[in-house]
Amino acid sequence: MFFLEKDSFEFPDPLSLHTHKDGPLATGGNLQKDNLWKAYLLGIFPWSKTGENILWWSPDPRFALLPDQLKVSKSMRNLLKKPVFSFTENSRFEEVISFCQSIPRKNQSGTWLCKDLLNSFVELHKEGKAHSIEVWHDKKLAGGFYGLWIGKIFSGESMFSKMSNASKAGFIHFVQEHKNYLDLVDCQVYSAHLESLGAKNISRKSFLEILHKQKIRP
Repeated sequence: MFFLEKDSFEFPDPLSLHTHKDGPLATGGNLQKDNLWKAYLLGIFPWSKTGENILWWSPDPRFALLPDQLKVSKSMRNLLKKPVFSFTENSRFEEVISFCQSIPRKNQSGTWLCKDLLNSFVELHKEGKAHSIEVWHDKKLAGGFYGLWIGKIFSGESMFSKMSNASKAGFIHFVQEHKNYLDLVDCQVYSAHLESLGAKNISRKSFLEILHKQKIRP
């Protein structure tokens, strides 16, 4: 594992280190917004529980969705035809990320979204890099998710749902709305929820090739 200096550090090239496919790439460093942005441009993201050392990951394989492989079940198609949900983007970023941090998740204790990370994402949102998708029901926030736009890649970070199918409806709506400007949705690591929507494992090498084609530099 690569060790990062706390105040001044450079991330390793994910393809240059021989890491176990299920293990972290590096540890240490800090979660300041510029370092966070630099990490994502290299295909690296932080993921550790609050109070633990910062762990940085670039998994192989990478869980991702290609827009043309989106799966929409018959029941979801019928639901989306009804006026159950409405959708906005970037209208309640701080509320969305706060709910992602605070709403309990099945089979999980605690949260990986610590205060420093939350604050950095809020700053990245102010710079137009971090985006939120809100799902509304009866004029109340029923679900949503947030992530980073990197060229034509949307790197999804976290989602929440206060009612059944809210986050799923939001995800489907987002992919369909942006399909002409979306090469890939980065889902990072496997989840059954996103697998049901068409996300699949791809090799880290394939993911990084798509990422590098965006030609965005820190």
